[in-house]
Amino acid sequence: MALWDRIKESASTMQTQLVAKKNDLKSGAFRDASMAMCALVAAADGTIDPAERRRVAQLISTNEVLQNFDALDLQRRFDANLDKLTADFDFGKVSVLQEIAKAKKKPAEARAVIQIGIVIGGADGDFDKTEQAVVREACFTLDLPPHEFDL
Repeated sequence: MALWDRIKESASTMQTQLVAKKNDLKSGAFRDASMAMCALVAAADGTIDPAERRRVAQLISTNEVLQNFDALDLQRRFDANLDKLTADFDFGKVSVLQEIAKAKKKPAEARAVIQIGIVIGGADGDFDKTEQAVVREACFTLDLPPHEFDL
């Protein structure tokens, strides 16, 4: 199976698993952590162009699991995290990882945050090394083994 197909299949599988847990993913901690994860993956290479920002914002607004939350609120949280990362990536990453850590208390939410990162990273068909690295770092932040997610 080609790498492209494996990435699409993995993102699709993660999305299916997320939808199955949708009713369990309604906490503020999950909301905050998932928006931080989206921003971290979007800015993984240290930059984010306007097209990428729009693409991720579109994915957030159409993601079935995230429809538990107000779309404008999600957009505001995503943008705030991106602003931290674009102002100073290293310093912003510390703050964003602290947001992600909010999901640590509930293992199902922690796993869902990682799955959202994989869905966002694989949405363009190229879950690249820098995106994988930040999702792996988030795994460590949430005390989850990266190999559980093929990272």
